[in-house]
Order: sequence, then C-alpha cells, then structure tokens
Amino acid sequence: MNGVELFLLGRTLMKIGEEAMPEPAGGADRYAGSTRSILIVLGDLSAHPDSAIGEIAKRTGLPQSQVSTAVARLKEAGSIETTPDPTDRRRMLVRRSPEPSSRVTEVRATTIDDALVRIVDPTDGEAIAEVKEALATLARHLPPTALARLRPRGDVSSS
Repeated sequence: MNGVELFLLGRTLMKIGEEAMPEPAGGADRYAGSTRSILIVLGDLSAHPDSAIGEIAKRTGLPQSQVSTAVARLKEAGSIETTPDPTDRRRMLVRRSPEPSSRVTEVRATTIDDALVRIVDPTDGEAIAEVKEALATLARHLPPTALARLRPRGDVSSS
C-alpha cells in the first residue's frame, strides 16, 4: 500500500463513520459546519483542555470560523463548556464537559453495522466480520493520540 491508497482508504473510512453517525436533533441542516470539524475540535479539546478558539484553529488547521461553529454546536449539545480567559476577558477558553452529553451518549451507542452492510456485500457475513475485525485492530494500534507523533515537522493538519 502506498500513501495515495492509504489516503483514499482513510477517506472511505471517514465516509463510513459519517454515515454511521445518528442525525442530531433538529436535522443535519440545522447548523452550518460538518460532523468532521466537530469531531476534530472535540478530539483536540481532549488533548488540550482550556484552549481558545484561535489555538484550536492553529493546532487543527481548521479555519477559525469552522472552529467557532463547531464550538457553538458542541456547547448547545452540552458536550463542552466555555469560561472567560482569566488573562484576557475577551477570549473564551473551551473544555469538554465533565459528564457526557445526551448527544455523546447517543453517538457512542451507535454502531457502524448498518453503514458496513451498505458498503460491504450484505450477503457476505464473513467479509463484514473480517472488516470489523480489521477496523478494531487499526483502532487499537492507531488511536487519535498517535497523530501527535506525525506533527514534529510542523504539520498541524488533522485530516
């Protein structure tokens, strides 16, 4: 496998993940912004609590407007909290909520099974099981925290 093949596989996996996500209350079109940017921001906040929106944008490579939209959606869902920065009251610091929101609980409870059945031959139970096992192996060896090891060269992109 080369870098292009891996990139395309990653894109396919992202699309399966997006397809497996349950629709938020109010529908997907309720807000601008993508599930992808929300997950990137939430992942960044896990590693860097009490961050300002500009800091999140710099680390993730997302435009500040996308980070602001994601923060607004996450705050409304109860997944994050904001507090004024004690050193600069004009800035807000963002952190994950100590307790998972109902949306987080809903997303965590949803499996990828339906999405896999639509992309892998639904009559081939062995292939579906093999793909699920391969994904579990990848998840175990390549957790989101592993991305930090790719960034020493100055690349701040999370995608």
